[in-house]
Amino acid sequence: MNGAEQNTSAAQTTRQRRGTTEFSYKFQRLRERIRQAVANGELTGKLPGERELARRFQVNAKTLSKALTDLAAEGLLSRSIGRGSFVKGSTVAPVERVGKWMLIADASTPAVLVNALAACNADHDLVPDVSNLRPSFLNQFSAIIDLSASTPPEFIRDMLVRNLPVVLVGREPSTYATNAVLLDVSYLAGRLGRELILAGHRRFAAVRNHAPNLIEQEGAAARSLRFAAGRYAPDAVIHSCLTREIVGLVVDRAVTAVVCESADDCRTVSTLLAEAAIPVPNVVSVVGMGFSEPDVPCTGFFLTPQEVAEAVNHLLQSSRKGGAALWLTGKYIDRGTTGAASAGPEDIAPILTLTA
Repeated sequence: MNGAEQNTSAAQTTRQRRGTTEFSYKFQRLRERIRQAVANGELTGKLPGERELARRFQVNAKTLSKALTDLAAEGLLSRSIGRGSFVKGSTVAPVERVGKWMLIADASTPAVLVNALAACNADHDLVPDVSNLRPSFLNQFSAIIDLSASTPPEFIRDMLVRNLPVVLVGREPSTYATNAVLLDVSYLAGRLGRELILAGHRRFAAVRNHAPNLIEQEGAAARSLRFAAGRYAPDAVIHSCLTREIVGLVVDRAVTAVVCESADDCRTVSTLLAEAAIPVPNVVSVVGMGFSEPDVPCTGFFLTPQEVAEAVNHLLQSSRKGGAALWLTGKYIDRGTTGAASAGPEDIAPILTLTA
């Protein structure tokens, strides 16, 4: 390459770097302007279309789209194809399709979750039991939102025969193809397990509140922990157990880390450990995940009711047919219930002391 060619190449490189720097500066400045507009209430709820926003902030579409994507990744905004962008945590956008929802919820369903879904569509009925519903009663509904773990499969089948869209919340379809909003337990348990392994833990308990069946001998959390252990700590021991068994595992098997599959399991395990005078995290670390209210007792990944409602709304707007699923990860919340592995069971205060 002669001198002239070298000069030309250097000039092109300089222009490219300058262009990249200018774009980065514009993007960063726009991102902060949008963040400030959200903070002071100028932008709330559903944001205007991207063309209107681009005109308002006097930027091109590429710069605006990158800024919105970055703010969505930070958790400030929520973006979905066909619905637009929303300020996270604001009131969920009402459904665009006219129709009445049936919300199936039993006594174990958190009221805040029911309220968040009800806010999506004022035209709804709350049904605690579907066993004796008349066919004429069902004719008024345009969608079924099932938050109950005890809804009979036969009812789901009948709704699909009626061509009604069904969205299951918190559980996978078992027999019939329906839409579902799910917590990604496998991914989250693996991620939490890896962090605990790196903190020195080698004896784990994967907790859930129901017994395994013949097909599923252990839960998703236990399987993910075994996979993580295979990669990072082949000597790790994983126990799959029920919540009521946790104290015995900590005392007798020297378990130092507990991974719970639901927010309810987190609460139960935390209560049992406290009653047994087993300190958290000094002796045992406790983490979990789930659909939860803000008062979660342990560190982990948890979904707000608004996030669940947004996901349900999105499925009904974008997918009328069954089979679509949204796997959610929630937000990491640190409650100070994790630490390095303890030395052993001798550090645990006696549960019961017998005296003469």
